[in-house]
Amino acid sequence: MKKSKPLAASLERPRIQAKSSGHAVHIGTMLKEARKSKQMTQQELANIISKKRTYISRVENDGSNITLKTLYEIVEKGLGGKVDIHLKM
Repeated sequence: MKKSKPLAASLERPRIQAKSSGHAVHIGTMLKEARKSKQMTQQELANIISKKRTYISRVENDGSNITLKTLYEIVEKGLGGKVDIHLKM
């Protein structure tokens, strides 16, 4: 039998794997559209949240996993938005 990690350990670095109506949610695309609507460059966003521009590019192009902590930093600190996550079990 596979031994599972304690709950606290699994919450340390949560990864986003969201689905909506059976389709994967492309968070990177949503972040890119939000950044562009604020007429902000990747470099400007990266500077605000203390990340590299290349990381922002990878996130926007769905080439990089993103933690919930980083999602909050990008949305709330970088873009002035609000993250609202609902879980249904």
